[in-house]
Amino acid sequence: MDAPAQFPPPLPEVDTDEHTRLQVLDIFSEVSANLADEDDVEELLGRFLGTMLKLAKATAGAVRVVTTDGKHMRLVAARGLPREVVERERLVPIDCGHCGGALADENSRYEIDLRACAERTQHAYFGGDCQAMVVVPLQHGGRLQGTYNLFLPERFELPEEVALLFRSIGEHLGMALENAHLKRENLRITLMNERQMMAAEVHDSLAQTLAYMKMRMALLQDALHDPAGVSGESASKYASDVGQAVDEAYRQLRELLVQFRSRMNPMGLQQALAGVAKTFQERTGITLDYRNRVVDLRLSVDQEAQVFFIVQEALANVGRHSGANAASLSLEGAGDHYVVTIDDNGRGGQGFFAIANRTGGFDEHPHLRDHFGLSIMRERARMIGGRVTVANLPTGGFRVRLTFPAIGPASPRIAA
Repeated sequence: MDAPAQFPPPLPEVDTDEHTRLQVLDIFSEVSANLADEDDVEELLGRFLGTMLKLAKATAGAVRVVTTDGKHMRLVAARGLPREVVERERLVPIDCGHCGGALADENSRYEIDLRACAERTQHAYFGGDCQAMVVVPLQHGGRLQGTYNLFLPERFELPEEVALLFRSIGEHLGMALENAHLKRENLRITLMNERQMMAAEVHDSLAQTLAYMKMRMALLQDALHDPAGVSGESASKYASDVGQAVDEAYRQLRELLVQFRSRMNPMGLQQALAGVAKTFQERTGITLDYRNRVVDLRLSVDQEAQVFFIVQEALANVGRHSGANAASLSLEGAGDHYVVTIDDNGRGGQGFFAIANRTGGFDEHPHLRDHFGLSIMRERARMIGGRVTVANLPTGGFRVRLTFPAIGPASPRIAA
């Protein structure tokens, strides 16, 4: 394969007007001031695409970002591309064609050999309406974040000042994406520290109370079985101590639950679910098949936390109540929503699930409200705009399914 051309010999040059320069300065100012989360930055990338097209005299363009698994690039915005091309370009391997080459050598590329693009998309656009392409990598501090793809109707040279401007733009927007990643990671570290503090609080409060209760229960049993029957007063004292300890434990537990609802696992949901699956199988002896079918997970930190805790509760129910010897946990994408499903091959939920899924069902059967922790799972799902349903499986066992929305649009922003 021929080496990529780096801005080839002269043909008509591209000039930049004052209005476009002012647009670029405005975007740079916005990037510097806006260290928001990833979705805000992706919106900024989409808005800036029009300016990039004008600078290059391109008729179409696209923006891609590296996915969370580090192996793909996801299309977040496109302008002027045929719909069929957009559909085929939504998700591509990170080493795909000219985009992968620009990421690998960390430099902008000017390409006129578009046969690979035409073969991948099976579309005559490449080599027809599009005669050349510029790829601008988005990077900062040696970390690659994505690319701009600018599609040109003719083969002409980009002036050096525009090439340098593209490089600066790529670095600025790469910095914005990197800052968003760092902000997210720092928040996870903060929440991890808070969770460790909560574990210490459980040990220092509830665990100590339960240990005291266990000790008093042993003394109470001894007093009740005193053959001489002279320990009635002691038994009454120990029973009173146990009752007070139960009240204290209940109070402490309620306080901890209130705190725990705002905590999350700091590892990120995909890694955290993999860890939960491993420890669940080791702890319970129940075989658990975990399948993650999501390449690029677009969730806020709070969404990740709530989903993680719902899965924890559902798996705890499998271990405590199902009588199963096998279970499965899956994470899938469905349009603008994600779906988490926990199945097992146990005894099922009998009439409980029909009541649970019926609107107002717990008003008719209040004693079932906290059974299997479903009310807590439903409350967590509601907080992230999601829904939990439960059902018996036709083959035996039961299913808990959580459906919840992504924080941003599943489809890239497309403009004609």
